[in-house]
Amino acid sequence: MTALEKSPAPLIDIGANLSHDSFDHDRDAVIQAADEAGVSRMILTGASVKGSRQALALAEQWPDRFWSTAGVHPHMAKHYVDETNGILRGFLASEKCVAVGECGLDYFRNFSEPADQQQAFRAQLEIACEIGYPVFLHQRDAHEDFLAILDEYLPRLSSAVVHCFTGSGEELAHYLERDLYVGITGWICDERRGTHLRDIVHQIPDDRIMIETDAPYLLPRDLKPKPSTRRNEPKWLPHVLARVAECRNVDPETLARQTTANAERFFRLA
Repeated sequence: MTALEKSPAPLIDIGANLSHDSFDHDRDAVIQAADEAGVSRMILTGASVKGSRQALALAEQWPDRFWSTAGVHPHMAKHYVDETNGILRGFLASEKCVAVGECGLDYFRNFSEPADQQQAFRAQLEIACEIGYPVFLHQRDAHEDFLAILDEYLPRLSSAVVHCFTGSGEELAHYLERDLYVGITGWICDERRGTHLRDIVHQIPDDRIMIETDAPYLLPRDLKPKPSTRRNEPKWLPHVLARVAECRNVDPETLARQTTANAERFFRLA
């Protein structure tokens, strides 16, 4: 599949940061390009109070194409206060808001202190348990603490997806033991950092794999010709699909139908 080829079946991008300001000048064109590539629906990521509000507004503006999540990314955990719980619950009261998160732990840069991250993570998991919503999870360089906290809540959680999985085979095994869903991005297209994913992505069960762009981040590095900008877009999801299908030794159409069905079930879209 070439970088510009249309998906063989409709796709759902489960992680697009379409409210990001890099899309402010051409968002309608980005949406149109994604549609032409076969990316007909998207879950718009909420990673802060402001971002969650903006993602929900877009989901309400495009009700047949978009849904949103509501959460606070670990980078922003230092801003999580008591009032944040009520604000997120307000967003989640909308039928267009379908998951709690992006939430979790990120010790790679520690933009927020680990203690603040853990507190915000617990607060959001508690919300998900109370309202029966799935969670959209983030983990980087914090696997042990992440699992320890998650395990406390898993018996009460409806379901969870490890968004943008980039970890090791051991980490993947831990997630699959817990029956988590796994989101794969264009990281698998990175010849510097993603080659290990190509060797383990086949281990994800057919009913637990989903795909995403994480746009505007993680532009696939093997696009040919290379785009003139490093901004990622949902229109590149068919390229991620092709790479994942190759590594799983399945045809892209089969994988497209599997990942779409999984996203519909996980986010309760169908």
